[in-house]
Amino acid sequence: MKIFPAISATLLFLSMSNVFADVTGRVFVTNERSNTVSVINIDTLEVESTINVGERPRGIGISPDGNEIYVTASEENKIIVIDPESLEIIRSFSAGSDPETFAVHPNGNIYISNEDDGKTTVINPKTGEKVAEIRVGLEPEGVAISSSGEYIIVTSESTNMLHIIRAADNTIENNILVGARPRAAIFNQVGNIAFATAEISGEVIKVNVESGKIIKQASSGDSNSKPKDILLSKDESTLYVAGGRANSVIVMDADTLEIIKKVPVGKRVWGLAMTKDGNMIFTTDGVSGTVSVIDTQTNEKIKTIDVGEFPWGVAIHD
Repeated sequence: MKIFPAISATLLFLSMSNVFADVTGRVFVTNERSNTVSVINIDTLEVESTINVGERPRGIGISPDGNEIYVTASEENKIIVIDPESLEIIRSFSAGSDPETFAVHPNGNIYISNEDDGKTTVINPKTGEKVAEIRVGLEPEGVAISSSGEYIIVTSESTNMLHIIRAADNTIENNILVGARPRAAIFNQVGNIAFATAEISGEVIKVNVESGKIIKQASSGDSNSKPKDILLSKDESTLYVAGGRANSVIVMDADTLEIIKKVPVGKRVWGLAMTKDGNMIFTTDGVSGTVSVIDTQTNEKIKTIDVGEFPWGVAIHD
């Protein structure tokens, strides 16, 4: 009789092992003008493959189970689905007008910013079915989802707002007016605090998600800076901000928003992604056509990798 629980546990383990993909140790980079995705080996820090995808690939993300890579083909109004192991295109599905960026919810649904239509579309990527449509401000851009999945933030560039959306019913709970042209956002682990960048005003903004109030805002410290992407370190003490035309990643104290350091990278840095252990950051340097690798222990650039034309988005399958 005692053997049956062991057998059941073994079967459950085998079943679960088939659900979640093995990590490939690959970095996926969308090249906006090459219409390609560059695949970088995370161990060698060299490009191992290039995938031809649709026109103007920008946003990129990974399914919660790690089995699929999603890439927006903005000019074709669709999302391309790539197998992270075989690097083959599996399928594609409609993503609304001008899908620029998106984020993947823990339940697997994708929240897409449709820039031309001023809305966020929620799609089930397995079926391509539209789950919901949320009207937001003009030119929605960045999308961030809290780790619990409770809240979503969508930035609207021309309305200068962060829209706080409650996932339970896909309704807007708060609209937070921030600096000119907000681009990207990120939550802390708990999900009660978020940080965002404002490109034209050159700011980083810290907000209380539940109250919808600004806690603090600070300059990115460079008149040339057009901050775009933003990351939070694993211990949540440090922010990393893509400085745009400042050609650097700005390292800031997450509590005070004071600048700690600026790490020089390639020209017009846009996208950022951090490894799961928090030890490396990969940046997309649009004008340079490169990806820079930053060691977060020293906050120094350790590698420059040539990719396609105008690299924009980056995601790590680790």
